[in-house]
Amino acid sequence: MSRLEEKTLKTEKIFDGRIIRLQVEEVELPNGQLSKREVVKHPGAVAILTLTDEGKMVMVEQYRKALEKTIIEIPAGKLEGNEDPLQCAKRELEEETGYGCDEIEWLISFYTSPGFADEIVHLYIAKGLHVIENSATLDEDEFVNLKEVTVQEAVQLIGEQKIYDAKTAYAVQYMQLKEALQQK
Repeated sequence: MSRLEEKTLKTEKIFDGRIIRLQVEEVELPNGQLSKREVVKHPGAVAILTLTDEGKMVMVEQYRKALEKTIIEIPAGKLEGNEDPLQCAKRELEEETGYGCDEIEWLISFYTSPGFADEIVHLYIAKGLHVIENSATLDEDEFVNLKEVTVQEAVQLIGEQKIYDAKTAYAVQYMQLKEALQQK
């Protein structure tokens, strides 16, 4: 089948929240049949692989209601309006960790769950950290503990299912690959 696109015929908004919108779309399939798609609309997010001068990754430990458990993640946050992802990454780094950085570089962008959501995450790497006094300004409903972990400790945390999200697993794998290439 050469044509794979689905044509949207009708969109019904179901929910419009602070973070996501949910809509049901009636679509015409490539074979001419009709179907419905439940779609989560998300403004996008950033995630920051934050490295100390010692090569440790700065992570945040926080409770995730959707999972009903506490997990360890790299710092991340939602884009606000038409916010530039780089500016968002700098803001989120400061808000969640209290750090600023001398260097920040885009690594990759990826969709989290393209089967039902349009959320895209822009992954950055931050180096040359410095503490910004009185800067950690978490949202009023956000509570985190900071952790600094080596790549090996992060791999162990993945095995223990304490690191359990794709963006953080991706960042850890990036660091593993980087270490492997440096050893050659």
